[in-house]
Amino acid sequence: MKLRFKKLSEKAVIPSRATPGSAGMDICACLDEAVVLAPGEIKMIPTTDVAMLIYPRSGLSTKFGVSLANCVGVVDSDYRGEWFIPLINHGKAPFTVEHGMRIAQLIPTKVIFPEVEICGSLTDTERGSGGFGSSGI
Repeated sequence: MKLRFKKLSEKAVIPSRATPGSAGMDICACLDEAVVLAPGEIKMIPTTDVAMLIYPRSGLSTKFGVSLANCVGVVDSDYRGEWFIPLINHGKAPFTVEHGMRIAQLIPTKVIFPEVEICGSLTDTERGSGGFGSSGI
């Protein structure tokens, strides 16, 4: 599989893996000046095709409380615009995002496109219509 990226800015950093065994490719901020996230604040951070799942970086989340506002982001294979990462600061102190800082990671994911069919009934299962918590702790 080959991923193709087009740089929209000369200073953009193409996503890459930190180590050969890394599942995710780091996504870096592409900024003209630093962005400060106040506690509880969400800001869209500009960055630099297969659908891509975008995840928070565990170090930013556990050490600073900075994560993705939408938990996991999706970049569709046919999207051709600039990527923005919605960061939120769950921490108690302001957090500064600098140009080139690794702010998220992407994992290429194969997407299946099933045919949708409407039917009158579904097969029974052991769980049935049991919802949240119905399978125990």
